[in-house]
Amino acid sequence: MPNNPRVILSAFADEAASSKSIVEQLTAIAALGLEYYSPRFINVSGEVKHIMTLGKDELKTLVKLHADFGVRVTSVGSPIGKVKLVDEDDGTHNRFVPFKKYLSEDVQTAIDRAQAIDTRLIRGFSFYHPRGTDPLKYLAQAADQIAAITDKCRKAGLVYGLEVEANLVGQNGRLLAELARRVNSPNLVCIFDGGNISSQNLHSVYCFNEYRAMVKHMGWMHVKDYKIDPGLKWTGIVDEERLKNFVPCDRGDSGHEIILRDLREQLPKLNKKMQKLGAPGFFLELEPHLKGGGQFGGFSGPDGLGVACRALCRMLDYVGIDYELRTFEHIRKARGF
Repeated sequence: MPNNPRVILSAFADEAASSKSIVEQLTAIAALGLEYYSPRFINVSGEVKHIMTLGKDELKTLVKLHADFGVRVTSVGSPIGKVKLVDEDDGTHNRFVPFKKYLSEDVQTAIDRAQAIDTRLIRGFSFYHPRGTDPLKYLAQAADQIAAITDKCRKAGLVYGLEVEANLVGQNGRLLAELARRVNSPNLVCIFDGGNISSQNLHSVYCFNEYRAMVKHMGWMHVKDYKIDPGLKWTGIVDEERLKNFVPCDRGDSGHEIILRDLREQLPKLNKKMQKLGAPGFFLELEPHLKGGGQFGGFSGPDGLGVACRALCRMLDYVGIDYELRTFEHIRKARGF
């Protein structure tokens, strides 16, 4: 019998730590048996900061702690691309930054962080078009700006991952795939997130279709699920602070089983593509939001992250996708035995 295709498991560890303490985060990751995580909100030296705002000494401490806990970095969990495309009051609190300034400051900071913590991947987004407008009207501008970000990442030997998310230009798989097609660079990949689709009141068939629309452009995948609230009046805009129905991947409306069954067939190509770009393989990254989520992050608690991880592992076992958790042999190797 041939071996099953393999994924690498990862998580946003700040979902496990109410204090965002880096020791608490890495302890949770190690206890779950994971070897990878994406840093986002972190308390390294007594103050909660975003990975984008850590100082040089804090970054050095972070790298040392990675070695101490035997943890490696999947991606920089940056908010790049979560700003307005145009300087227009649309009733939101989203900020606008002139793009040339954004590219030289924010994007450069994300690149610096990736190089400091030894990852090839930067997670980002596709920009906010004015609230209530048609995202199709802003595809060209978004693609131009994403192309500039991607090129800057490429020159640094990095890959820019574009996550599908509501309220942005790339709010579904079709639009995200079109952005990737227009940019036309191997250093731009897409990130699927089922919960970010189903939370737009879209059931599993729609989620699967959006996944299929973007799968050939995918570089890694976030694992989040959502149970649609039938009493919520759908307006076409997601109030991210009101999303409370996040669930493990085997209980929601995203249809993870059928998605993962299809992903199984795509994994040989996707793994090869990501390894060619310098990543260790194709990541499935937990971002479950089981105790709540918002525009820039979420929380599951150590118990919730464990529940989400076990649900994902059960589903991977069921559909025939291999993964690896830490074993005693890992511990012995880390101790030099």
